[in-house]
Amino acid sequence: MANSEKLSVTMRQTQLGRVKGLGAARSGVHHWWAERVTSVALIPLTLWFVFSVLGLAGHPQVDIAHWIGHPLVAALLVALILASFYHTMLGLQVVIEDYVHLEMPRIVATLVMKAAVYLLGLLALLAVVKLAI
Repeated sequence: MANSEKLSVTMRQTQLGRVKGLGAARSGVHHWWAERVTSVALIPLTLWFVFSVLGLAGHPQVDIAHWIGHPLVAALLVALILASFYHTMLGLQVVIEDYVHLEMPRIVATLVMKAAVYLLGLLALLAVVKLAI
């Protein structure tokens, strides 16, 4: 790499980016891909769930519990819960990073949001496991 190219690259990077060896193109790619993958996974899972629930409308609670107890249904519900809550966490993290400008409130908001998402996701998973067993 010629000296002029090195100077050009150095001038475009932030100080932190130079220290870490990262430029704008190498940060956030995982987050972006995770949002896309979960959104694509949620399309068939959500359609399956909506049509299944519509088909179960009017059935007694015992029938619904029996339906959830089927291994394939339980596995699909777990996949739906995991994808939904992870996608939610990724989206809320972007909102917090974009709109909370001070560092300490941003860190606190991110930690509180992640704790809430993990707790609610765990409760949803436990409900499925309880009905499936």
